Amino acid sequence: MFKVMLVDDERIIVDGISKVIKWESLGTRLIGTARNGIEAYEIIKQNRPDIVISDIKMPGMNGLELVKKVNNTFPETKFILLSGFSEFDYAKQAMEFGVKHYLLKPCNEKNIIAALGEICGELNQASEHEQFIQRMKDTLEDVLPYAKEQKLKEFVTNINENSDLSSYQHLFQTDLMMTNVRLMLFQLEGDFQYEQLFALKNISEHTFETYTLCCTVGELILILIKDVEAYIEIQRKLERIRETFFQYYKLDCTIAVSDSGKLNHANKLYKEALECLHYRFYLGEGSIITTRDIGIRNSPDQKAVYYDDQKFCRLVKSGCWEDVELEIHDFFKRLIDLRIDTYATKSYVIQLFNAMIRLCDSKKMNTYLSKLPILLEMETIQAMQSFFQTIANELTGYFYHQNKNKHSSIINQVIEIVKEHISDPNLNLQWVANEMLYMNADYLGKLFKKETGEKFTNFLTRIRIDTAIHMLETQSDVKIFELADQLGFGENSQYFSQVFKKQTGFTPSEYKREMAYGV
Repeated sequence: MFKVMLVDDERIIVDGISKVIKWESLGTRLIGTARNGIEAYEIIKQNRPDIVISDIKMPGMNGLELVKKVNNTFPETKFILLSGFSEFDYAKQAMEFGVKHYLLKPCNEKNIIAALGEICGELNQASEHEQFIQRMKDTLEDVLPYAKEQKLKEFVTNINENSDLSSYQHLFQTDLMMTNVRLMLFQLEGDFQYEQLFALKNISEHTFETYTLCCTVGELILILIKDVEAYIEIQRKLERIRETFFQYYKLDCTIAVSDSGKLNHANKLYKEALECLHYRFYLGEGSIITTRDIGIRNSPDQKAVYYDDQKFCRLVKSGCWEDVELEIHDFFKRLIDLRIDTYATKSYVIQLFNAMIRLCDSKKMNTYLSKLPILLEMETIQAMQSFFQTIANELTGYFYHQNKNKHSSIINQVIEIVKEHISDPNLNLQWVANEMLYMNADYLGKLFKKETGEKFTNFLTRIRIDTAIHMLETQSDVKIFELADQLGFGENSQYFSQVFKKQTGFTPSEYKREMAYGV
């Protein structure tokens, strides 16, 4: 409720207004009265009323003087001024301080109630506006850090496109070309769970407290820091991260470190770190690898292979051999075209081989690991490709059968859901995916078409019409509108008849007559 105060040197007026107005019905509460402006101001300072109803002509401090003083210290306080004088000057002076309500004495109950109602409306609107603005500020404060992280991650890892730097500079309100940074990539070795990946991320954040970006990129952790420390101090912190993580989880990690560079070249630094990571085959898992360790040259004719092994692993897990075989062909063709030295070529193949066999359980992975010496000893890239394809084919076939069983189970669930909810007019692919199976609707639709050979909408229509035919054949007294309602068409029996005719060549009524004639 809004707090109201009365100020008038005539006691009879104060008493009259106090008693005649039903304050609570207006959403207000009378908190006090005063006989003049001086007394009123002291009460206003203590109780901070929302609305003050005041006479203009009073001894000591008149109403206009009170309005002026209160406006300077508590500008949110609203006034209703009463006066027995109708001179324009009084109203003009009152309006200068935002007073909209100037009532002439004797003022009746309706005028005061109307003025109070209008002010209460303004105060409510102002309060709602303030709450809305605060909610927007709170939401922005919650979302902005994540938006910044995602935007910067996109800028750093976007290998194939040149991003517009101005949008990043506007978001971060800084000149990105003035900031020197260093980028690091962490890769866990061996079997690990995603919670362990995020544990490593948390340890890294705690160690590099002033990091610019710390996020996951697939199964890697990317950290971008301002290059303000000596490299020996950075290396000491990296060793501490590895030791701390190993102490808790008994897992090692390989760390790739880029050179120092400007933030607007962070994408180039990311490529450097990726290439460092590719060389962990030579230096051993659990190493800290820098560009100096692998001798990255900055000459324009330097040849390097940037390949997304996570993309290849996703293709293997999809179980589609045609896609995997094409990807293998493209991968080895790139290596042949580049004509890099044998050891570098083998390292890229081993890198992809290791990523692929980590998709298996530990027993199978160890079996494939034992074949690594065979792969390393091969003398031609063609032999390596043939060996690689054999292993990839085995793994792809394994995931194909695994996915087939899994997919068949999902599609069986879809069919059961359709049968159970066939009378629901809201039954559609989006509802089944989101509300029943918690899956992406587009993916479920493609999966359903692949498994059954028909679109979900066609299947749903076919099931409904087949059910309608069965009911017409077994229930001689069934009504068309009942069929429509029981099969998910609601009250739209006309549309049901159209769909039925499109599927069978007859309307439901014609079909019933044909059956009766046939009998």
